[in-house]
Amino acid sequence: MNMGVAEQTRLDLETDVLVIGGGPAGAWAAITAASSGAKVVLADKGYCGTSGATAPSGTGVWYVKPDEELRRQAKESRFTLGGFLADNRWMDRVLDRTYENMNKLGDWGFPFPLDDGGNPYRRGLQGPEYMKLMRKLVKRAGVRILDHSPALELLADDHGVGGAAGVRTQTGQEWTARAGAVVIATGGCAFLSKALGCNVLTGDGYLFAAEAGASLTGMEFSNAYAIAPTFSSVTKTAYYKWASFYYEDGTVVEGAGSQRGRSVIARNLMAGRQVYASLDQAPEDIRPLLRVGQTNFFLPFDRMGIDPFKDRFPVTLRLEGTVRGTGGIHIADESCATAVPGLYAAGDAATRQLICGGFTGGGSHNAAWAMASGTFAGEGAARHALALGEKRASRIVKGLASSAIAGRQGSVTAAKSADIVRAVQGEVMPYDRNLFRTEAGLRGSIERLDGIWRELRGGSAGRTAEGVKAREAAAMTATARWMYNTALRRTETRGMHKREDFPQLDAAQHYRLQSGGLDRVWVREEPVGKEAALL
Repeated sequence: MNMGVAEQTRLDLETDVLVIGGGPAGAWAAITAASSGAKVVLADKGYCGTSGATAPSGTGVWYVKPDEELRRQAKESRFTLGGFLADNRWMDRVLDRTYENMNKLGDWGFPFPLDDGGNPYRRGLQGPEYMKLMRKLVKRAGVRILDHSPALELLADDHGVGGAAGVRTQTGQEWTARAGAVVIATGGCAFLSKALGCNVLTGDGYLFAAEAGASLTGMEFSNAYAIAPTFSSVTKTAYYKWASFYYEDGTVVEGAGSQRGRSVIARNLMAGRQVYASLDQAPEDIRPLLRVGQTNFFLPFDRMGIDPFKDRFPVTLRLEGTVRGTGGIHIADESCATAVPGLYAAGDAATRQLICGGFTGGGSHNAAWAMASGTFAGEGAARHALALGEKRASRIVKGLASSAIAGRQGSVTAAKSADIVRAVQGEVMPYDRNLFRTEAGLRGSIERLDGIWRELRGGSAGRTAEGVKAREAAAMTATARWMYNTALRRTETRGMHKREDFPQLDAAQHYRLQSGGLDRVWVREEPVGKEAALL
């Protein structure tokens, strides 16, 4: 092979900080690391600025003025729902950083709407405008962006993580980025459930972190299901607080609701009874505002000639997994570092238990966590990388993938990956396996998932777009195993974790659960600091 061809088939980069993922958390991490003096590369599976759950729609933001009473109320809003597992100190840190970052967005030109008093309304963001601006800011900061460039594995040596390798799916070019520190901002795992914006959120970062030796936490709180019309991929459960739920004959479904009544909807759907919704409780004066706030929510209705404020429409529950759940990579300190030197996590890839406990924070808490944890991780990663100095040049790193990454042709084909994904979905999507959990159901799923994992371990993934699919299948399998092993260990009902055989909260189980491992999954208790948990 001549040098010209070699240059086209490989891209080798040296940088201080590598950010994997180009959603809000990744963008904030990249901007912050660059502003700290680090050279930064950002690699996104999709196109930074349009991929991920935030880009296609609007989101609320946990933006609260620094008023003691307002902050106390904001923290209490999810503390009990989350099973008393949130951390007061972390909530304060995230509220402070979110307030600061949202104000920065205004200074940087984000077009916040004005309230009746003429003041910028900063408790929400329009995803398309937000992420378009973030991409501009990332480029302005001097960050090199690799679009359509999913990572396949992390690189490391005895001193910790030192980069990653992947493939540019539009050209087939392999890439390697050696770095002093890596930030995983790959999002959560929605198991390819067709929820809007979740097609790239397959748990890749969880697998990368576990392969490096990091642990996860809160993975039992990964069974978030969102209310959605049967004919739409848009999952905006917050709007259903104005909904009434009906059977086909028009009688009300008692107990159904968006926050505490999703189980009622699920049980009816399991029994073959279709549930219908109507946003008929929304006051007339806010209906135009709802349309402005979430334009995408209304497009499917408009196309079908349905008025969601007056008409009844069929709904389902669509799995969003850890995208709305709170499980993720365990955070070891205030810089969002993991226990593995040089490895950091941010956004949905990192556990959100610290601010939400065991119950989804919805878009507002997720958006706040993304921008706050992104900046914490960017600062920490830059500090770690710059402290290495000349030591980084002498490092000899190698790939950490749990299954072989084999050149241009792996043994796990695209068809095989699709079969594996369907098998995993068969374990995590049914309500009677994931939403309403029992020991027998969990053990059965774990046994089948362990078999899938063993099969994957015997295969190899190519450094190709087909290989990306194989690694996604492995990540989803691993994520489901961590979910169900922690769910089996927690013999109570707490937050979104529901055990049919243990329907009550058990005060003796007031702890978080860490998990990890690849061939053999382990679970251990993590104490909740009493001082940190007090509001």
